Amino acid sequence: MFISISSKLYQGLLISLSISVKIITTANFSLATEIQSDSSNISQTTSVSQLADVQPTDWAFQALQSLVERYGCIAGYPNGTYRGNRGITRYEFAAGLNSCLQRVSELMGENWQKYATKEDLETLVRLQEEFAGELATLRSRVDAVEAKTAELEANQFSTTTKLEGEVILGITGIFGNRQDNNSSFDNNITLGQRTRLDLVTSFTGKDTLNMRLEAGNIAELDDSVTGTRMTRLGFEEDSGNDLGLQELYYQFPVGDRLRITLAASEMELNDIAEPLNPLESSSSGSISRFGRYNPILRSIEGTGLGLNYQLNQSTNLAFAYLTTDAALPTDKNGLFDGNYAALGNVTFQASDNFGIALTYLHSYYAGGSESGVNLTGSTGSLIARRPFGNVSTSSDAFGLETSLRINPNLILSGWVGYIKADSQVSNATADIWNYAVTLAMPDLGGKGNLAGLIVGMPPKVTSSSLVSDRDTSLHIEGFYKLQVTDNISITPGLFVITNPEHDDNNSSIVVGTVRTTFKF
Repeated sequence: MFISISSKLYQGLLISLSISVKIITTANFSLATEIQSDSSNISQTTSVSQLADVQPTDWAFQALQSLVERYGCIAGYPNGTYRGNRGITRYEFAAGLNSCLQRVSELMGENWQKYATKEDLETLVRLQEEFAGELATLRSRVDAVEAKTAELEANQFSTTTKLEGEVILGITGIFGNRQDNNSSFDNNITLGQRTRLDLVTSFTGKDTLNMRLEAGNIAELDDSVTGTRMTRLGFEEDSGNDLGLQELYYQFPVGDRLRITLAASEMELNDIAEPLNPLESSSSGSISRFGRYNPILRSIEGTGLGLNYQLNQSTNLAFAYLTTDAALPTDKNGLFDGNYAALGNVTFQASDNFGIALTYLHSYYAGGSESGVNLTGSTGSLIARRPFGNVSTSSDAFGLETSLRINPNLILSGWVGYIKADSQVSNATADIWNYAVTLAMPDLGGKGNLAGLIVGMPPKVTSSSLVSDRDTSLHIEGFYKLQVTDNISITPGLFVITNPEHDDNNSSIVVGTVRTTFKF
């Protein structure tokens, strides 16, 4: 039976009840949801507070259960009921009590004469006194969360943009003889760095605008240093530490299956036709340029358009058009008059354990400029790079890439690439091949670690109307990435180039490095 009580008594009881209703709604009864599972599934206890010390036979348990049934003040369980047939911890009980205090206070604020009874108010006050310590603990926890949330909101970088950073420090040494004059290297050990800052923005939650700023002084170990471009590192950046825009693209979905990428600067073909090689990353994978992915995907980088269409759950189709100097209005430049590449790629991922990709690429190089012709992305011999010299050249390239996860800690991958090159100033042609086999061992020696082995043949002109590579070079690489923390990894590694420039008159070159990567 509901009874009328004086306004002064009501106000006093209401003030007492309000002491515990500061807890935000999202926190209410969150701890109590931990006991939804069947009582036979008891998890290991790690503290005294986890012990079930409020039993269904206790007066407090029965009192709260009665209030729940009368006021419907706990909705912590999916079916909206209060399961009063098992013991719970005092903190879980306090969370439920706090929810009930809040609900009753709201009801009494609306019409206290209708809802409030003297017995219920007295019961709530007694429960509040009994569990004052637990209620205070809950209050302090939520207060801390609220304060931290307010601080983050006040100091966040942007509501739409997040900043991601990466710094690489590389200690590198070269051993052997230069291929062009057979003189030994000075054996100088160098230290360089590469810094990347990515501003990643999303306007809808599904799209991505990525702007990358980059600076570094890790030298290119190319023919000016070693006599061959086969020795280039995978994480090099030689801008003299001048900060510049390295990458700018906008990516957005159209429907559930199509993703479109518009690139204004420095997009690479592997951004659209993603390699299956698990050692592809420049910061945590292969230490060499050749060992990251099939060199045919290095044909062109710059401005363009990419499309990815998810045909079904296991098949992705990729198309791209890139050009190197789209912003220049002069002859042999622009979107359609300069160097360009058109890509078609299909990737079939049969399962998490096996994938295969087929790639076709048509490229055109206007020739004559400083960047000029570079069929292999500076990974093979100088002849393979420009089989006819720096003149107008077109090419058709075909690639096959595959990856097989033998077990969670062993992945076998590989690729083969073929380029058919045609001179646009004569009838000369050339065939260029490359291949590689890689072995990745994730989590070797600890979670996050990665060991990698790579053996392959850098791009080689196997036949030509002009000149071919007469011998065969091999690229042999090994590295081990040690994940020191979630944000720091150290990767010692080395690779050997036998018969540099596919010429057995040249002695082998060894490149050793220790790459330290910081991510934040």
